[in-house]
Amino acid sequence: MSKPPARPRAKAPAAATPPAARTRIERDSMGELQVPIDALWGAQTQRAVQNFPVSGRPLPRGFIRALGLVKAAAAEVNAGLGLLPKNLAGAIRAAALEVATGAHDAQFPVDIYQTGSGTSSNMNANEVIAALAQRSGKAGKAKVHPNDHVNLGQSSNDVIPTAIRVSAQLAVVEDLLPALKHLRRTIERRGRELRKVVKTGRTHLMDAMPLTFEQEFGAWASQLRSAEGRLEDSLKRLRRLPLGGTAIGSGINADPRFGARAAKAISALAGTRFESAEDKFEGLAAQDDAVELSGQLNALAVALIKIANDLRWMNAGPLAGLGEIELPALQPGSSIMPGKVNPVIPEATVMAAAQVIGHHTAITVAGQTGNFQLNVTLPLIAANLLDSIQLLANVSRLLADSAIAGLKVRGERVREALDRNPILVTALNPVIGYEQGAAIAKQAYKECRPVLEVAMEVTGLPEKTLRPLLDPAVLANGGIHGKPGGGGG
Repeated sequence: MSKPPARPRAKAPAAATPPAARTRIERDSMGELQVPIDALWGAQTQRAVQNFPVSGRPLPRGFIRALGLVKAAAAEVNAGLGLLPKNLAGAIRAAALEVATGAHDAQFPVDIYQTGSGTSSNMNANEVIAALAQRSGKAGKAKVHPNDHVNLGQSSNDVIPTAIRVSAQLAVVEDLLPALKHLRRTIERRGRELRKVVKTGRTHLMDAMPLTFEQEFGAWASQLRSAEGRLEDSLKRLRRLPLGGTAIGSGINADPRFGARAAKAISALAGTRFESAEDKFEGLAAQDDAVELSGQLNALAVALIKIANDLRWMNAGPLAGLGEIELPALQPGSSIMPGKVNPVIPEATVMAAAQVIGHHTAITVAGQTGNFQLNVTLPLIAANLLDSIQLLANVSRLLADSAIAGLKVRGERVREALDRNPILVTALNPVIGYEQGAAIAKQAYKECRPVLEVAMEVTGLPEKTLRPLLDPAVLANGGIHGKPGGGGG
């Protein structure tokens, strides 16, 4: 038997372009190294890129935006204090605002999992902004230095905690709160549309007293309103910026007026209120404000899971489950079962919310690492906090627009289940007592008959007496119906 032909050997790759053709030499206090020729960053950023090949994920857009705002505000304040020449300050401010707009996000390659103070990301911003300012020509013949000018009056130790607070507050105010309000108002509108539709309530997943769809949806809306209030309350503490505390909170190398003026400048640039932290040692050493906000995001995630799972249960079936509602059919639900449609939006909501809960656990652990004067897990806190906010904002809008806005109630199925609900007999307790009521409920359930029919047989009371007492629409409003001792009418 002849041997199979040998596989041809793969050709050796072409020789790589010599590094000198693709890189330039940069220097820092540790020496020289090569940096990509078209990179705006310098030596310290390049060292971080080489040192931290961990996740391949840079810090989020919102965080880079916040860094740009912080650097722009710092340049403006330093110029006003007479610490930075106006031409340099103007060039740095303009470059920093370019960074804030997202024009140079590709120039921020440092991995989330880096030095715990975020020094690498702070220097990344300093180097990129210095290069942009230099290239703009606005600085004149002066050399724009990343540390001496862009980082003037600052330290990574106060810039990064400040950027966490700025980016998180902006994300909550601009994205999450509007999304939550949209979801809540969509739920409230659908509730009003369904206010006259009565359905079977459930506790322990078992039949319970009736309620309207408006009451059920109203509970969801109240959960979201409470979540909005908790988020807004947490922002009262999150807005306190430790900028001006520099290395450990004492403010070394910063003008004592810098922190307050910088907070005011950031407020103007961001369009939302910030204030200078009274105790900047706290703002560096402890990230309790961020942990608190994460806790409120965690609570919101729990609320969204409850709402999503209620929708899944109500939609279940449509034949073998509850089948009370029909969610919009968005895509085929099975690769093997034709015609199957799944509640994909509630499922996506549950997964996103579960990720938020996981992020909160990581942020909780990270918040504990404020050893002495500095927390050393700042990039992780920043990334997880912003990711949680974005996830919750996105799924809130998705749940509103792609699930709740278009759901339909299966009225006949709802009425059929309600008529046969043996728990309706609860309303007869004041008239016939608990024991006789229990006997009627058991018989109605066993014989699959309406409660009204069985109650007429067992009690001897006329239909005109029992029907108002067992009216689900009346029972949904609570209260005591009928008179003790069998009066009934």
